[in-house]
Amino acid sequence: MKKYILIALLLFSSKIYCQKVIDGVEAIIGNEIILTSDIETQYQQYLAQGYTNRGEIKCRIIEDLLYQKLLLNQAKIDSLEISEQEIESELEKRIRYFVGQVGSKEKLEEFYGKSIIEIKSEFRDLINDQLLSQRMQGGITAGVKVTPSEVKNYFNNLAKDSLPTVEAEVEISQIVLKPEISVEEKERIKNKLETFKERIIKGEDFKVLATLYSDDPGSAKNGGELGFVGRGDLVPAFEAAAYKLKGDELSDIIKSEFGYHIIQLIERRGEQINVRHILLKPKVSSTQLMELKSEIEDIAKQISDGKITFEKAALNFSDDESKNNEGLLINPNSGSSMFIMKDLDPTLYFVIEKMSENEISAPMIMQTDDGRKAYRLIKLRKKTIAHTANLTEDYDKIRNVTLSEKKQETINDWLEEKIEKTYIKLGNSLKDCTFDHKWIIL
Repeated sequence: MKKYILIALLLFSSKIYCQKVIDGVEAIIGNEIILTSDIETQYQQYLAQGYTNRGEIKCRIIEDLLYQKLLLNQAKIDSLEISEQEIESELEKRIRYFVGQVGSKEKLEEFYGKSIIEIKSEFRDLINDQLLSQRMQGGITAGVKVTPSEVKNYFNNLAKDSLPTVEAEVEISQIVLKPEISVEEKERIKNKLETFKERIIKGEDFKVLATLYSDDPGSAKNGGELGFVGRGDLVPAFEAAAYKLKGDELSDIIKSEFGYHIIQLIERRGEQINVRHILLKPKVSSTQLMELKSEIEDIAKQISDGKITFEKAALNFSDDESKNNEGLLINPNSGSSMFIMKDLDPTLYFVIEKMSENEISAPMIMQTDDGRKAYRLIKLRKKTIAHTANLTEDYDKIRNVTLSEKKQETINDWLEEKIEKTYIKLGNSLKDCTFDHKWIIL
């Protein structure tokens, strides 16, 4: 069955992909139109991804665009609205993605030939239309649910030789102990930054000091420069200090989750700033790590002796945010508690591979997101081996597929109804496409 999706038009795609074409109207759907450039832009995106069946891909693009425009047309009829905050949030997300691709906001502006503010303004209506279409689609399927009997029937109707293989997965909990930074170490870092600040005031080059001494490898190679950023792009403490700066002013020493900084403003463009910084991360002594290891070994012994459960120990002792969920880790990619074994960090993989369900690991050294060393205990709550999908082990996965199929059927029914009731005119250039639905060709 054809899966209709909302093609997320990549921001700036016309700049990146679209060849020069003579633009024209290829289709009319209610009060919406599809232009030749709309088709060509997405067609070039697909070709760039390595697709070779050009005729089939182009027809699929056209039908997906017809579907999007039908959604948009109906959304406007139903008076659906998208808030300015939602549009701005989506624009920021797209901007961040493309900044990541080209390296900095400054490079993106240079590539596109416009400021970030101008780029946002140009694409605001496009983002609004995309969000309207998404909201319309969400409304169509919002009430769709499946019962256990529907899940069972769906699975039983699958051909046995077509059942997918489910990869080995695990569900794990953790207790993490992070070392406290000593007062002496904090003072050492602050004194060192104060010395850097004095040297800069006396004429030394901030960029040289950042290159030589900053613990931020990403910006150190650029003399500490971050490139143009907007509000919300930086961690709060750093951002608050950076936005207060004027001219080429130096900040006071700023503490963030990454360590301690001094910041210098390079340039301000409206609500965007470009700054450079020197980051120093406090060091943890080997003595502190030994003490931390002893502490987590004591927690492990309490659990082993039955004096406390792993879940209670996570709540009482763990320094990780997972402590409030009994230490259970959530997969950020799927939103579930299950992790595919092969996707785990190799160090963790080789430990868990040898464990049994409900077993607790020996204390393991780890590196936190801010680069500090810490210790953790791992509990293997659940472990599955690679197997052919079945209802007992994979009910949730099969339920999600069943629900997806039912939502698709609902969308197909909606499509048939709206195609009959909506004025649709397709140009002769589209007549060679074989569509999954009976779009009217005049």
